[in-house]
Amino acid sequence: MAQISVDSLMGNNGPTYPEQIAAPFRKELTDNGFSQMLTVEDVDKALQRNDGKIVMVVLNSVCGCGARVARPGALLSLFSKVVPDEKFTLFAGMEKDAVTHFRSAYLPGITPSSPTISLFKDGELVFILHRYQIERSAAGDIADTLMQEYEKVCSAQNDDASVEELRQYFISTYDVDPLSVEQQQQ
Repeated sequence: MAQISVDSLMGNNGPTYPEQIAAPFRKELTDNGFSQMLTVEDVDKALQRNDGKIVMVVLNSVCGCGARVARPGALLSLFSKVVPDEKFTLFAGMEKDAVTHFRSAYLPGITPSSPTISLFKDGELVFILHRYQIERSAAGDIADTLMQEYEKVCSAQNDDASVEELRQYFISTYDVDPLSVEQQQQ
Protein backbone atom coordinates (compact mmCIF):
# COMPACT_ATOMS: atom_id res chain seq x y z
CA MET A 1 0.00 0.00 0.00
CA ALA A 2 1.30 3.46 -0.89
CA GLN A 3 2.45 5.56 2.02
CA ILE A 4 1.94 9.31 2.37
CA SER A 5 4.84 11.07 4.01
CA VAL A 6 4.49 12.81 7.38
CA ASP A 7 5.93 15.95 5.73
CA SER A 8 3.06 16.06 3.27
CA LEU A 9 0.49 15.66 6.02
CA MET A 10 2.11 18.44 8.02
CA GLY A 11 2.18 20.81 5.04
CA ASN A 12 5.97 20.83 4.80
CA ASN A 13 8.10 20.71 1.69
CA GLY A 14 8.02 16.93 1.42
CA PRO A 15 6.33 15.30 -1.55
CA THR A 16 2.55 15.37 -1.50
CA TYR A 17 2.25 12.01 -3.25
CA PRO A 18 4.18 8.75 -3.02
CA GLU A 19 6.68 8.56 -5.89
CA GLN A 20 4.92 5.42 -7.16
CA ILE A 21 1.95 7.60 -8.07
CA ALA A 22 3.99 10.29 -9.85
CA ALA A 23 6.46 7.93 -11.58
CA PRO A 24 4.31 6.86 -14.57
CA PHE A 25 3.28 10.48 -15.20
CA ARG A 26 6.93 11.59 -15.11
CA LYS A 27 7.91 8.75 -17.42
CA GLU A 28 5.31 9.74 -20.02
CA LEU A 29 7.26 12.96 -20.60
CA THR A 30 10.84 11.91 -19.84
CA ASP A 31 10.58 8.92 -22.19
CA ASN A 32 9.75 11.43 -24.92
CA GLY A 33 12.60 13.90 -24.61
CA PHE A 34 11.63 16.06 -21.63
CA SER A 35 14.34 16.79 -19.07
CA GLN A 36 13.32 17.04 -15.43
CA MET A 37 13.78 20.13 -13.32
CA LEU A 38 14.05 18.69 -9.81
CA THR A 39 15.78 21.59 -8.03
CA VAL A 40 15.80 25.38 -8.00
CA GLU A 41 19.17 25.18 -9.77
CA ASP A 42 17.68 22.97 -12.50
CA VAL A 43 14.92 25.53 -13.09
CA ASP A 44 17.36 28.41 -13.40
CA LYS A 45 19.72 26.43 -15.63
CA ALA A 46 16.84 25.62 -17.99
CA LEU A 47 15.28 29.08 -18.08
CA GLN A 48 17.89 31.68 -17.13
CA ARG A 49 19.35 32.08 -20.58
CA ASN A 50 19.76 34.51 -23.42
CA ASP A 51 20.30 32.25 -26.40
CA GLY A 52 17.01 32.93 -28.19
CA LYS A 53 15.88 29.31 -27.87
CA ILE A 54 12.27 28.44 -27.19
CA VAL A 55 11.88 26.31 -24.07
CA MET A 56 8.71 24.37 -23.33
CA VAL A 57 7.86 23.62 -19.69
CA VAL A 58 5.14 21.20 -18.65
CA LEU A 59 4.24 21.68 -15.01
CA ASN A 60 3.08 18.12 -14.49
CA SER A 61 0.36 17.00 -12.13
CA VAL A 62 -1.60 13.97 -11.00
CA CYS A 63 -4.82 15.95 -11.43
CA GLY A 64 -7.16 13.72 -13.40
CA CYS A 65 -9.25 16.56 -14.77
CA GLY A 66 -6.32 18.35 -16.46
CA ALA A 67 -3.19 16.24 -16.44
CA ARG A 68 -4.91 13.33 -18.18
CA VAL A 69 -4.96 15.42 -21.36
CA ALA A 70 -2.06 17.81 -20.74
CA ARG A 71 0.69 15.24 -21.19
CA PRO A 72 -0.76 13.60 -24.33
CA GLY A 73 -1.62 17.05 -25.70
CA ALA A 74 1.93 18.29 -25.18
CA LEU A 75 3.29 15.16 -26.83
CA LEU A 76 0.89 15.34 -29.79
CA SER A 77 2.01 18.92 -30.38
CA LEU A 78 5.51 17.60 -31.06
CA PHE A 79 4.34 16.23 -34.41
CA SER A 80 4.51 19.84 -35.63
CA LYS A 81 6.95 20.89 -38.35
CA VAL A 82 8.49 23.42 -35.98
CA VAL A 83 8.94 22.63 -32.29
CA PRO A 84 10.48 24.12 -29.15
CA ASP A 85 14.25 23.88 -28.97
CA GLU A 86 14.17 22.22 -25.56
CA LYS A 87 11.54 20.56 -23.38
CA PHE A 88 11.45 20.43 -19.58
CA THR A 89 9.09 19.23 -16.89
CA LEU A 90 8.65 19.55 -13.17
CA PHE A 91 6.00 18.04 -10.93
CA ALA A 92 3.55 19.98 -8.79
CA GLY A 93 3.28 18.50 -5.32
CA MET A 94 6.60 16.70 -5.64
CA GLU A 95 9.56 19.07 -6.26
CA LYS A 96 7.99 21.76 -4.12
CA ASP A 97 11.03 24.07 -3.87
CA ALA A 98 11.61 23.90 -7.62
CA VAL A 99 7.92 24.48 -8.38
CA THR A 100 7.69 27.40 -5.95
CA HIS A 101 10.77 28.99 -7.51
CA PHE A 102 9.49 28.35 -11.05
CA ARG A 103 6.20 30.03 -10.26
CA SER A 104 7.65 33.02 -8.40
CA ALA A 105 10.62 33.70 -10.69
CA TYR A 106 9.18 32.81 -14.11
CA LEU A 107 5.40 33.12 -13.71
CA PRO A 108 5.11 36.19 -11.47
CA GLY A 109 1.59 37.48 -11.05
CA ILE A 110 0.06 34.33 -12.52
CA THR A 111 -2.24 32.40 -10.22
CA PRO A 112 -0.59 29.07 -9.39
CA SER A 113 -2.25 26.06 -10.96
CA SER A 114 -1.26 22.74 -12.39
CA PRO A 115 -0.94 21.38 -14.89
CA THR A 116 0.28 24.19 -17.10
CA ILE A 117 2.16 24.18 -20.38
CA SER A 118 4.32 27.19 -21.09
CA LEU A 119 6.80 28.50 -23.62
CA PHE A 120 9.73 30.73 -22.72
CA LYS A 121 12.29 32.69 -24.70
CA ASP A 122 15.32 34.09 -22.90
CA GLY A 123 13.67 33.39 -19.56
CA GLU A 124 10.54 35.36 -20.48
CA LEU A 125 7.11 33.78 -20.74
CA VAL A 126 5.78 33.98 -24.30
CA PHE A 127 2.78 31.65 -23.94
CA ILE A 128 0.95 29.67 -21.27
CA LEU A 129 -1.93 27.22 -21.21
CA HIS A 130 -3.55 27.31 -17.79
CA ARG A 131 -5.24 24.42 -16.05
CA TYR A 132 -8.70 25.89 -16.68
CA GLN A 133 -7.92 25.89 -20.43
CA ILE A 134 -6.47 22.39 -20.33
CA GLU A 135 -9.10 20.60 -18.24
CA ARG A 136 -11.95 21.46 -20.59
CA SER A 137 -10.04 20.48 -23.74
CA ALA A 138 -9.22 17.29 -25.57
CA ALA A 139 -5.57 16.34 -26.06
CA GLY A 140 -5.85 17.09 -29.79
CA ASP A 141 -7.19 20.58 -29.09
CA ILE A 142 -4.29 21.25 -26.72
CA ALA A 143 -1.88 20.05 -29.39
CA ASP A 144 -3.51 22.29 -32.01
CA THR A 145 -3.25 25.33 -29.72
CA LEU A 146 0.41 24.62 -28.98
CA MET A 147 1.21 24.02 -32.65
CA GLN A 148 -0.31 27.39 -33.55
CA GLU A 149 2.01 29.01 -30.99
CA TYR A 150 5.00 27.07 -32.33
CA GLU A 151 4.30 28.55 -35.76
CA LYS A 152 4.56 32.02 -34.21
CA VAL A 153 7.65 31.62 -32.02
CA CYS A 154 9.60 28.45 -32.86
CA SER A 155 12.18 27.92 -35.56
CA ALA A 156 13.61 24.48 -34.69
CA GLN A 157 12.67 22.08 -37.45
CA ASN A 158 11.31 18.70 -36.42
CA ASP A 159 13.03 15.66 -37.89
CA ASP A 160 11.64 12.41 -39.25
CA ALA A 161 13.40 10.25 -36.64
CA SER A 162 11.84 12.18 -33.74
CA VAL A 163 8.41 12.02 -35.33
CA GLU A 164 8.70 8.27 -35.92
CA GLU A 165 9.89 7.64 -32.36
CA LEU A 166 6.95 9.60 -30.97
CA ARG A 167 4.58 7.84 -33.37
CA GLN A 168 5.77 4.46 -32.10
CA TYR A 169 5.25 5.62 -28.52
CA PHE A 170 1.62 6.51 -29.26
CA ILE A 171 1.03 3.21 -31.03
CA SER A 172 2.48 1.15 -28.17
CA THR A 173 1.00 3.24 -25.32
CA TYR A 174 -2.39 4.35 -26.65
CA ASP A 175 -2.93 1.79 -29.43
CA VAL A 176 -3.48 4.58 -31.95
CA ASP A 177 -1.38 5.94 -34.79
CA PRO A 178 -1.75 9.72 -34.50
CA LEU A 179 -0.49 10.22 -38.04
CA SER A 180 -3.15 8.00 -39.59
CA VAL A 181 -5.86 9.60 -37.41
CA GLU A 182 -4.71 13.02 -38.60
CA GLN A 183 -4.81 11.85 -42.22
CA GLN A 184 -8.34 10.40 -41.76
CA GLN A 185 -9.60 13.74 -40.46
CA GLN A 186 -8.32 15.70 -43.48
